[in-house]
Amino acid sequence: MPNPDTHPSKHPTIEAAADAIADWVNRYRQKFGFYGGLEQCAPEEVTQIAKDLGVSAGELRAMASKGPGAADLLKKMLVALKVDPAALMQSDPATMRDLQRLCIACTNKKRCQHELAEGTAAEHFHEFCPNAFTLDAVFKQKAAATHH
Repeated sequence: MPNPDTHPSKHPTIEAAADAIADWVNRYRQKFGFYGGLEQCAPEEVTQIAKDLGVSAGELRAMASKGPGAADLLKKMLVALKVDPAALMQSDPATMRDLQRLCIACTNKKRCQHELAEGTAAEHFHEFCPNAFTLDAVFKQKAAATHH
């Protein structure tokens, strides 16, 4: 019996279309949170995870539905503000989780991307970033630590 992996396809157009459809389905699943996420967990597990994170189960589902890169702009913003994301995560994980949670839910991602790309995010983040208040507190804490 011939092995389809070792012989050229007799229907390359059909295979290309099937590959394109499979790729679309995978992107759809990832975009809408159907990719190895909370839908595989029992409701009690989702509730426990949410409790551990300090959010409601609904908030957790909403955050998970945004996909794995939903808080990627936070790291870029922190770098623009001269804050080391890894150091902040190590020194104050609760604050970092709060920053991530707000970044995931942010509705100003296009503005954030634009400001980061233009190099103006540090001077304008107060105008659009839901993390501005918390970031200001991080800066005050950092300044107080350097003065002691």
